[in-house]
Amino acid sequence: MSVPLKNPAEIEIIRRACRIQSEILNAVCSAVAIGVSTGELDELAEKLCRARNVRPAFKNYHGFPAAICASVNDEVVHSIPSAKKILKNGDIIAIDFGVVLDGWNADSCRTVGVGEISAEAKNLMERTKESLYRGIEKAVAGNSTGDIGHAIESFVKQFGYSPVRETVGHGIGRKLHEDPEVPNWGKAGSGVKLAEGMVICIEPIVNAGGAEILTEKDKWTTRTMDGNLSAHFEHQILIREGAAEILTPWDELVDSL
Repeated sequence: MSVPLKNPAEIEIIRRACRIQSEILNAVCSAVAIGVSTGELDELAEKLCRARNVRPAFKNYHGFPAAICASVNDEVVHSIPSAKKILKNGDIIAIDFGVVLDGWNADSCRTVGVGEISAEAKNLMERTKESLYRGIEKAVAGNSTGDIGHAIESFVKQFGYSPVRETVGHGIGRKLHEDPEVPNWGKAGSGVKLAEGMVICIEPIVNAGGAEILTEKDKWTTRTMDGNLSAHFEHQILIREGAAEILTPWDELVDSL
């Protein structure tokens, strides 16, 4: 497998793309409220892309019809936004979103609550997010994709949660999805060896119950087989000799919105 490495000039463009992506994602997440439709959130994302002169990476990607994936409660990933899907108190929603700037992709995801959410939902969200950062800690040159997956899986399984196996993290650059695949499970030391200059997305998608999922009739939306909640967090990172650089700084931007 040949994994493309990015040079300093390319990394600088990717940093700019990721900064814009994070700003737009945070604005969309801040618009989440009781009574808002997922279709309205999608329209906002498109509007902000136009204002920042970037292209929504997901729209028309393999035929996907929207700028964001908006997965609510037991929906796992790739849910199509709709004016008919109205958010209500207690929901959780994963907003997965990407942009293209000068031919380079940026991609990340946050899960946020609507109004007052249950302790179960809050715990799932917090633990899934924590698993993301545990995976990032292992994402250093010389380690492997298996080290990342093992860190994520071993953390979430202690709570009875299950990482989804059908959807994995990935390399990213000129293409939205590049090598290597970055599963959210695995054996430490296995998989593809990480090298300085790789740019990857780590994205634990974690179900509160079993790992099994099903696909809806729209051929995009997936949901948990057992009806339990699912949460999704994702960062795009740069592999370095030391700690990885988080390129999508949505977490540090949250309080500035």
